Amino acid sequence: MIILFVGIAVMLLLGAACFSRRYGAGRARRDLPAAAGQDMAPLRQSLEAHVSFLAGVIGERHMGRFEHLEKAAGYIEEGMTKAGLALSIQGYEVGNRVARNLLGEIPGSVRSEEVVLVGAHYDSVGGSPGANDNASGVAALLELARLLAQRRPERTVRLAAFVNEEPPFFKTGSMGSRLYARRCRQEGEQIAAMICLETIGFYTEAPGSQEFPFTPLRFFYPSKGNFLAFVGNFASRQLLGESLGAFRSASHFPAEGLTAPAWLVGVDWSDHWSFWQAGYPAIMVTDTAPFRYPHYHRPSDTPDKFCYPEMARAVAGLAEMVATLAGGEKMGGP
Repeated sequence: MIILFVGIAVMLLLGAACFSRRYGAGRARRDLPAAAGQDMAPLRQSLEAHVSFLAGVIGERHMGRFEHLEKAAGYIEEGMTKAGLALSIQGYEVGNRVARNLLGEIPGSVRSEEVVLVGAHYDSVGGSPGANDNASGVAALLELARLLAQRRPERTVRLAAFVNEEPPFFKTGSMGSRLYARRCRQEGEQIAAMICLETIGFYTEAPGSQEFPFTPLRFFYPSKGNFLAFVGNFASRQLLGESLGAFRSASHFPAEGLTAPAWLVGVDWSDHWSFWQAGYPAIMVTDTAPFRYPHYHRPSDTPDKFCYPEMARAVAGLAEMVATLAGGEKMGGP
């Protein structure tokens, strides 16, 4: 019986890998102008400034370092407001303090009831300044706010900075995205797409630098950790295909996709899990964290470990992707 179960699991995973690779717009396009002819320097500098402040100036930020967590929240509020987004806050008690989810919104012009939600957690794990995990995702979120704020999307675009993603709150009732996803379901919100940005700052061309939670996957994916990974469960496979296709159509930055069951190690390791629990389609966009990045959850996860030029190219592609998912005006570049 155990052998049969293992055999079925292997076939499912291999099928998922093959399906994900075929489902998008094909391999990363090489016929596009370099970064669509855009100058990445301003975007790269902004991303580096965000990461340096969150992980360098502030450092650890969690309920145990509450003043640091609040300082990070204030920085995000200022960034979203400066970009021109309408800001709302979901506060809730954790012990004797109030944790906060921060939400910026760009109203939809035609299908405003349909929401494209992009989220990233702004807390760090204890003992780490959390540069890649997850100041990188927050930096991208703030730049998406700036790049998308002047557009007229058909769907509403909502950018969410979630609190308490890291242990001991992960997958508990005090996890910020869990509370928010539940509220969305209770209020009948139409979340058409949830995109979770989780550790997106490290890329390398070193042979054998990319590891996998399941050995056979190495036969389907690159051995170099130079790509952005799009990860979803089977229920979110349509969103994964649309997102991956939109990204590849706008950028020649390497991107790979995987649909897999949540029990595969790493597949549900972020805020997208909360939206799966609430019945919404959700995917994670990541550099694959511990399967590539040697400083994951360590004191050495500092801003100097980043690959900012590659990160800028990835974020520029993500901005185009979100604009496509939301519909309306095309992006004009950073």
